[in-house]
Amino acid sequence: MTIIRRHAAPDRRWVLAVPLIVLIVVAIAGLIRQRAAAPPVPPSALSESAPVVRPTSAPRGFVRTDPIRMAGPVPTRGGGKFDYAAGRGRVLGYTGPVRRFRVAVERGGTEDVRAFAAAVEKTLGDPRSWIGNRELRLQRVGGAEAADFTIFLATRDTAAALCSSGGLDIRAGRTPYTSCRTTGRVIINLDRWWLSAAPYVVAKVPLATYRQYVINHEVGHELGEGHQACPAPGAAAPVMVQQTLSLDGCVPYAWPRRANRPYAGRRL
Repeated sequence: MTIIRRHAAPDRRWVLAVPLIVLIVVAIAGLIRQRAAAPPVPPSALSESAPVVRPTSAPRGFVRTDPIRMAGPVPTRGGGKFDYAAGRGRVLGYTGPVRRFRVAVERGGTEDVRAFAAAVEKTLGDPRSWIGNRELRLQRVGGAEAADFTIFLATRDTAAALCSSGGLDIRAGRTPYTSCRTTGRVIINLDRWWLSAAPYVVAKVPLATYRQYVINHEVGHELGEGHQACPAPGAAAPVMVQQTLSLDGCVPYAWPRRANRPYAGRRL
């Protein structure tokens, strides 16, 4: 007797599922390639066009391109002599009288005077800075020229001596900590220029932003501005808040203008 074996018909559910699985795999592979090709996420920018949020720890895969502070020891004492940036910069601003300033860096402080001068001019030439109020213009001049004020970058011991000569004590405990302004002198502490300040470090704000803040804050004093208070918890800190020491409930902000208008708090 001939036995006829009947083969079971293939399960049509698998026949339909295989193309669907292939499509899913292809889609996932495309998504992975797209994510790998995307540029790294930039660090949070506390700008007037972006919402101000309290920065948190970086998420997994986050690539920070701007340092929070510089590595390595900072010279605490220089020679007490300064190199001045040469030549004249362009006039910064739109209308109003021109106030001229010089830029000087202490010898032995490791910072290049040209780089410091460029950072100062870039900050003061930003429309979010004081020139945006259209009440004055600014121009950097050479060290041998007459100027209304000078911006110094000095080691902390020299900064303490310069500030003390104007009646200001910049120490936190026994260490010269803050920057200051005396008549005709804006004095930036090299420690802060390299290491930022505790409120900015805790908030994980890039060092470049703190540098913009400290220039705007101390030049603001030279332009006649006093200290101000935080307007409300969680708000952007006005630039004349002593952000180097405390944010007073605000979040860091580096500019005297915001949303294309002056931004200030209650005077102290």
